Amino acid sequence: MRLDKFLADMNFGTRREVKGYIKKGLVMVNNQIIKSDKFHVNEKEDIVEFDGEPVNYQKNFYYLLHKPGGVISATVDNYDETVLDLFQDDDFRDDLFPVGRLDKDTEGLLLIMNDGQLAHRLLSPKKHVDKEYYAKVAGIMTTEDQEKFREGLTIDGGEVCLPAELTIESVDEASQTSEIRLILHEGKFHQVKRMVQAVGKEVTYLKRLRMGPILLDESLDLGEYRPLTQEELTLLQG
Repeated sequence: MRLDKFLADMNFGTRREVKGYIKKGLVMVNNQIIKSDKFHVNEKEDIVEFDGEPVNYQKNFYYLLHKPGGVISATVDNYDETVLDLFQDDDFRDDLFPVGRLDKDTEGLLLIMNDGQLAHRLLSPKKHVDKEYYAKVAGIMTTEDQEKFREGLTIDGGEVCLPAELTIESVDEASQTSEIRLILHEGKFHQVKRMVQAVGKEVTYLKRLRMGPILLDESLDLGEYRPLTQEELTLLQG
């Protein structure tokens, strides 16, 4: 790998910027100052230092974000704040993207990474990766609703959903509201809201708790994120 690409991949600047750093003698490889940006390094074996600090090469980056409402699941937008706008400068990378999407008003777990191959596996309809949600609902959810969800509900537009697991957490007869958990095995557009609407109720609050084996880290405040642990990454790749 060329030295300028190595440093650009590690977020030390654009290819143009790191070429300048190299020419200024700020980069050492195996204890020797290298001033050629075309110099090739072995990212797994060579010792690269930038301004006296060692640089360990990492190809892929994986983060768990506690998405707040009001933020859209996109990389860029001309009008709204995006999930990548929540990243600090030291962590931000141009190649990061959200895995799938949560609606603008939906909170909860969102994976952010730059590993297109893994993201494709997680989103592939053939994989049926579980997604678990908590929702507040205007209306009383019933055992009949649970059975309809279990059988596979038909939603607006005639779309048929795969069987889903609906758990009724609580019901408040006085306020005519319910709290539910729902496990889906697919990812249709606005699916939770549309399924609840199909049984005559309305989602008033929605939060994703889990995607596949990865649980939302409740110690993260809304808008906070952290790298996936090695254990989480192993589970996700398994």
